[in-house]
Amino acid sequence: MTENAKAIASPFSFKPYVEIEGEEYMNEAQLKHFETILNNWKSELMKEVDRTVHHMQDDAANFPDPNDRATQESEFSLELRTRDRERRLIKKIDDSLKEIESGDYGFCESCGIDIGIRRLEARPTASLCIDCKTLDEIREKQMG
Repeated sequence: MTENAKAIASPFSFKPYVEIEGEEYMNEAQLKHFETILNNWKSELMKEVDRTVHHMQDDAANFPDPNDRATQESEFSLELRTRDRERRLIKKIDDSLKEIESGDYGFCESCGIDIGIRRLEARPTASLCIDCKTLDEIREKQMG
């Protein structure tokens, strides 16, 4: 997996939240934990955007050879597609941060049950519980 793919695939390392028996789901400590994860992830993605801009500015050249030009354009196109995916991910991160502020974070937007600490650590932008996500994917397969 490339470094860029790692940045997209998951937030970088963090210390897993240790649940205390009997604690309320999405209490202040848990919300702070996820807010930190989301902000760190967003920060890393923004650094990638800056690196891409500098890379494209520094490496842009007008090659006389059409093959060299095509190779460069292909590389830039791939980078821009990756950045576009990251831009959409940043929007999801921002949406998750708004949900933390509103008190809706961590609950399935479809059925309202707890998404779960471990699922959210694996995918902090998850908005569906595992059951609803599974049903959503089955429907998607059947439709398309």
